[in-house]
Amino acid sequence: MDLFDHHREAQIDAEAPLAARLRPRTLDEFIGQDAVVGPGRLLRRAIQADQLSSLIFFGPPGTGKTTLARIIANTTSAQFIALNAVLAGVKDIREAIAQAQALRGQFGRRTILFIDEVHRFNKAQQDALLPWVENGTVILIGATTENPFFEVNKALVSRSRVFQLKSLERDDLYRVVAQALADGARGYGDRSVQMDEEAIAHLVNVANGDARALLNALELAVETTEPEPDGTLRISLAVAEESIQQRAVLYDKEGDAHFDTISAFIKSLRGSDPDAALYWLARMIYAGEDPRYIFRRLIILASEDVGLADPQAVAVAMSCAEAFDRVGMPEGRYPLAQATLYLATAPKSNSAMAFFDALAAVEKEQQQEVPNPLRDPSRDKEGFGHGKGYLYPHSYREHWVAQQYLPSGLQGQVFYQPSDQGYERSIQQQVVRRREAQLAAMVEGTSTPTTEALTYSPQDPARDRWLQRTLSQAGERLGQVRDRLFNSLAIQRHHTLLDLNARSGLLTWEAVRQVPEGGVYSRTETAQDFAALTEQANVLPALARPIIFQAELSALTAQLSPIAPGIKFDRIIGRNVFGAIAPTPGLIEAIVAVLHPAGSCALAETIPCHSQRLWQLVPAEKLPDSLHGRWRHAEEQLYTDDTDPRFAWTAETLVQQLEAAGLAVTWTQETVHSDLLVSEKLCDRWFDMSNPHSYSAKLAVTLAPEDRQAIEPALRRQVQNQTVSWQSTQLLLTGWYAD
Repeated sequence: MDLFDHHREAQIDAEAPLAARLRPRTLDEFIGQDAVVGPGRLLRRAIQADQLSSLIFFGPPGTGKTTLARIIANTTSAQFIALNAVLAGVKDIREAIAQAQALRGQFGRRTILFIDEVHRFNKAQQDALLPWVENGTVILIGATTENPFFEVNKALVSRSRVFQLKSLERDDLYRVVAQALADGARGYGDRSVQMDEEAIAHLVNVANGDARALLNALELAVETTEPEPDGTLRISLAVAEESIQQRAVLYDKEGDAHFDTISAFIKSLRGSDPDAALYWLARMIYAGEDPRYIFRRLIILASEDVGLADPQAVAVAMSCAEAFDRVGMPEGRYPLAQATLYLATAPKSNSAMAFFDALAAVEKEQQQEVPNPLRDPSRDKEGFGHGKGYLYPHSYREHWVAQQYLPSGLQGQVFYQPSDQGYERSIQQQVVRRREAQLAAMVEGTSTPTTEALTYSPQDPARDRWLQRTLSQAGERLGQVRDRLFNSLAIQRHHTLLDLNARSGLLTWEAVRQVPEGGVYSRTETAQDFAALTEQANVLPALARPIIFQAELSALTAQLSPIAPGIKFDRIIGRNVFGAIAPTPGLIEAIVAVLHPAGSCALAETIPCHSQRLWQLVPAEKLPDSLHGRWRHAEEQLYTDDTDPRFAWTAETLVQQLEAAGLAVTWTQETVHSDLLVSEKLCDRWFDMSNPHSYSAKLAVTLAPEDRQAIEPALRRQVQNQTVSWQSTQLLLTGWYAD
């Protein structure tokens, strides 16, 4: 680059629109899309670690697709090549590939190829990319406003992670305005700009989630406003209204917005909601949808969803369509609204769908002959007797007679099911009665005799097989607990999740499977658990691994600060978190403090004070007189000892503490019976007097040595090396921030 090129680029940057000047350069400057690039999310970690795979960013204009690609260009050590699919062709792709091959061969350096508006490439151009993406010559980053599952080569999509970006929230747009007014180098921080609150609110509202439209309007407002004598630029509501006069509605007649909106319109009509139907109709007309297309859908709905419940529905829809053709727009909006309101408020019946049941029968059943009485007699009545035996309905009372109309193999088949809505209710009983009479006539032999009768990431098979194998090692009961916990949380792929007590990884590995674009953080209590889980996690790719850490529950916040800075977890999950310690307000507050305001938590806890009693395993007659009673009394005292943290709480205690911390809680408590093999080692632990916390040591407080010496052999004889039915009490709860 020579001096003139540098001067030209500097001049272009200085004269660029505000939206281009304010484009974020780092992830910390990026506003919105927390579900995709928020703290702890997979994409943020991948960008920071410079470990990117092929990506496709999909979303409406002004949501940050190109900006994210530029941020990646600023942070990656790879070569970054940018193309616009509107301007580029196969020749440009070949040149980019040649550059990538040269860099890879000479320096071992990777290349990121960014293609804006990637859906604009035709199939041949997309196919030209495929082999180079597949062999790793380039890492593809595509940006598109169209659904990639429809508009991008399926082979490219299957090799890429797809991230959907949403329109910015109102709070995000307010932050964009504040940033523009505060930045002196790239925005208007070097000018005295004062905006009325109403003006900001109007720009934010009409921008419709599009940061670019918002900044363009702000720029127009500032640049066209004359300063006051003191140099202040005052932006009033009137100025803001002139700067952004019409809301930009995302609507492509061949894209997702078109299909999604017409779908919402039809479903609102079918659901008899006239307000919603009018809203979606107005949205389509405002965006420029062809009214004739809307009328075509209205006429279909009149038969499909209203049908015989109101036979006039088709006539009204057709008449309104003809009226529209006569008057045109804008007055044609009246018949549009009339047809919409009529169909929305009409009784509904989809009994016309019976045709498709009949069609399915035609497709699946062997073709049946037309019954002889129903055949055309005009040509061969004499020769073959066609039409013979036909009963002319008008010759009978009520102009109806029971006779066979279906082929013999389909007699008794029902396709049409009259609804009890509107007009169709009046014919329901009549159809049913005549069906019954017709079937009876056929069965009893009195009818005329006849002689003839159809959301993404690429799959990682190795990872999936490993996870499935790890998950399948859980026992059936533990698997049920795991599934109930995850089912109660409505987890999404981009969520960040904290496992409060990872232990064997029962919940951790399921979380890794369910949040591939998010992040999993797993707390272990012991060094042994930490080492075992870390060793298992090393089998996974670096970005797919859970972040495992060892911490006391009381030190949760302090341990999370360095490894998960700024993260509030979307979901928190745990099993037997309080198995050895009692839940206290301090511990509960530490957990709730790291929960996202819109997040939820789910816990499965075995309540120690309600667990199996050992005295219940030995019949009273197996012990000397009264010893069984003393044993029972002594053991029950263990479970009511408030000084032992294992037994100092109940389900009600935990629920009350969570509610005191600001959560709303739903919970169930149930008795669980499971099979337990009582090994010799387990018995040894129960009766280990060298351990002050053992079962026998606790009994020593109230039982004499000779009593304990009699109990141990009796218990061992009864259960040692035997499988017993073990009873426990399981608490399942879900909590979220109360409104």
